[in-house]
Amino acid sequence: MSRLRDIGWASWDPMGLLGPGGLHPGKWDDDANLPFADEYDSYLVSAASQLRRNVPREQVVDYLVQAETQDMCLPKTPTAQTRAEAVVAAILADRKLWTWPDEQGRFG
Repeated sequence: MSRLRDIGWASWDPMGLLGPGGLHPGKWDDDANLPFADEYDSYLVSAASQLRRNVPREQVVDYLVQAETQDMCLPKTPTAQTRAEAVVAAILADRKLWTWPDEQGRFG
């Protein structure tokens, strides 16, 4: 989950909570930010799960934009599509998200 949070908070953060000029500067895992660190978890898990099931990346990008504009009721910004594309690309590029434990529960 922490890897997905790293991706989501760095690349997406549709509410602008942590970014430059955000309400809570720093990183999601800073002590002051832990109360809302899980804010985007369900969306990030869903996006990663969709990609794992080979849902086309464009469809997952659309899902994230829709989550931002409909579920969170935020206005569609000029960066919404680009940020969603960055999340999808980062999830796909992170090989450690796609590993499975061996018989002893260790990850390679």
